[in-house]
Amino acid sequence: MLELEGAPQQAALQVLQRFLEDRFELELGSFEVQEVLDLISREIAPHYYNKAIADTQALLVDRFASLESDLWALEKS
Repeated sequence: MLELEGAPQQAALQVLQRFLEDRFELELGSFEVQEVLDLISREIAPHYYNKAIADTQALLVDRFASLESDLWALEKS
């Protein structure tokens, strides 16, 4: 499970708590908001993480192909 610690976790909890209050009029305590954040971290965040990894892999494949092409151009015959 992806986890935040310290200040980033506290910021995420505050944003989530404020969102739930403003959008759905849910006034949850810190324990409940932590449970929601844990659910997001456990069930949703890995999909975004994996997408970011796949996007990075695709970008690197393109960059390395370009680099390989540049190296071939420098090769002496």
